[in-house]
Amino acid sequence: MKQSIPLKKLSGWAAATLAIVLLQGCATGPQANPVDPLEPFNRGVYSFNEGLDRAVLKPVATAYQNITPSPVRTGVTNFFENISDVWSMVNNALQAKPAEAVDSFFRVTTNTFWGVGGIFDVATELKIPKHKEDFGQTLGTWGLSSGPYVVLPLFGPSSVRDTAGRLVDMQGDLVSQSGNVPVRNSLKTLDLVDTRASLLRAGELLDQAALDKYAFTRDVYLQRRESLINGNQRTEPEERFDLPAGASASPAPNPQ
Repeated sequence: MKQSIPLKKLSGWAAATLAIVLLQGCATGPQANPVDPLEPFNRGVYSFNEGLDRAVLKPVATAYQNITPSPVRTGVTNFFENISDVWSMVNNALQAKPAEAVDSFFRVTTNTFWGVGGIFDVATELKIPKHKEDFGQTLGTWGLSSGPYVVLPLFGPSSVRDTAGRLVDMQGDLVSQSGNVPVRNSLKTLDLVDTRASLLRAGELLDQAALDKYAFTRDVYLQRRESLINGNQRTEPEERFDLPAGASASPAPNPQ
């Protein structure tokens, strides 16, 4: 019961948010951007996310980066990447990619047993390629269109398809499935802070380069998702790129 209640609440919240977004889209009119018909609503959510990022996430991530030694941060990143490889293995199998699924299996087993629970990325040293996949990509691989672009509170850039995929991803996340609530919440918080810390430099470049950060983030997200679904995903280890909260929670190149 302790495990299922939070997931049900979160799923209900996400479904309600998506319903509100779609209702808002009914009033966007015929002049709306075809890939972003919900733009007025999305920009409001984007501004909220950016404010949250400036006030909370970025300061905490900066402190984490300044205080935590680089080898420790690398170990934290490797640990969560190893966990994500389990779900990638499932999605590679669902996408009828047996070779990629096998690679993911061997990455998980190698890093878990020889990499001390995934803290050390032994699989990469052994040249076992990484194939990062999520359920949104699985839906896209089987022909489901992305639908309108959506910016989710806290999670950032998404689409109607990827929002549905995210709900399934939450069920497939081993950390989220933990029945120990304090441990689960601590790990999720650490993952969030570590991910945000890895994007500090990208966030600075975005601030300097983009005249309209909202439009830039949207275009990067949609282009990257299309590239991943069309089979152009990098197989070498890549940063978790899901842009910062205002620019993304998902995780957007993984700037969810």
